[in-house]
Amino acid sequence: MTLSPLAPPRFPDLPIIDGVRFASGAAGVKYEGRDDVMLAELAAGTTIAGVFTRSSTRSAPVLDCQSKLGKPSGERAAFLVNSGNSNAFTGSAGEKSVEALCLGLSDVMTIPEDRIFTASTGVIGERLPHGRIIDTMNDLNARLSPSEIKGAASAIMTTDTFAKGASADVEIDGKVVRIAGIAKGSGMIAPDMATMLVYIFTDAKISQPDLQALLGVLNDKTFNCITVDSDTSTSDTLMVAATGASGVDVTDSAGFTQALRDVMLDLAHQVVRDGEGATKFVEIRVSGAASDTEARVVGLSIANSPLVKTAIAGEDPNWGRIVMAVGKSGAQADRDRLAIRFGDITVAENGWVSADYTEDAGVEYMKQQNLVIGVDLGIGGGLGTVWTCDLTHGYITINADYRS
Repeated sequence: MTLSPLAPPRFPDLPIIDGVRFASGAAGVKYEGRDDVMLAELAAGTTIAGVFTRSSTRSAPVLDCQSKLGKPSGERAAFLVNSGNSNAFTGSAGEKSVEALCLGLSDVMTIPEDRIFTASTGVIGERLPHGRIIDTMNDLNARLSPSEIKGAASAIMTTDTFAKGASADVEIDGKVVRIAGIAKGSGMIAPDMATMLVYIFTDAKISQPDLQALLGVLNDKTFNCITVDSDTSTSDTLMVAATGASGVDVTDSAGFTQALRDVMLDLAHQVVRDGEGATKFVEIRVSGAASDTEARVVGLSIANSPLVKTAIAGEDPNWGRIVMAVGKSGAQADRDRLAIRFGDITVAENGWVSADYTEDAGVEYMKQQNLVIGVDLGIGGGLGTVWTCDLTHGYITINADYRS
């Protein structure tokens, strides 16, 4: 797989999170010669929150995780994730695979089954060869280490071209709280929540209801504001584990909230930068909408438009396609109040092309890798920002050959 031109220079140095250990290994679920399963062990008393796809065809692992959240327990916990097969649309066989994985890991690690959260990502509609994963469990358990988060990030990739990680430290009452997260995602990426797997770990102390509520709010401002191709997966899973090892209670802490948001947004942006075939990273800022909700509707209409995305890929400043996308969004808009900007360049204003705009300026701007498209509706105070990428021949190539 060719590395995305938008990839960061390297995987970041992530801090060790007290109370978390990682291992990765090769189960041969689909891929040969690479790790495709990761295990994360969480210390006793760890608080776990999660948000998941709202797809009506969500996978057996998603349904199982949803059923286990919020149950009080002081026991250790574990995340077990495989790539190469999503264990989705596999009927009762999918449920049996989840049961077998949880039972197998429970026996190996002496962790209650209801504290084991599995996830699977990859091809839909093929039975998961869960026995291959079970065969790796003893080895994974023996090799658990607090420093192996990079290997975990690599093991969960599918069409990703790079492993994704992000971290933040925040000082609260004179003590440092650490956050580290990993993600996978490249295609089938759209809000609701976005299509990927994300695991975030912190040594903060916070109750499960408070962490769950915070995660829901931050998810709407981060992962639910990205899109690669407008397709929502069956397997979206975002989980946060707070071990409490720092002893710092972060309930209602603005500093912790901002730090967690920063990690989530960093990972969300990395997913877009690894969009299948992507060559441009695009930020769409909408202002002047009737409400924040309508601003996001307009932003996503622009971000998901194949006509807009292919114009960006071709470095064509075809601002008429943005006008089209605003109009089709269903949000309140007024043609004669609409303004459009490419970066600092005013393209259109008062419902017409700007007298100062030149096509040459637009063409030159579109040659950049990182683009900002601004749209002001001139109606109210609603604001919204979404992030996307262009749509290239590379996307077609990757997805036409995905099952080969």
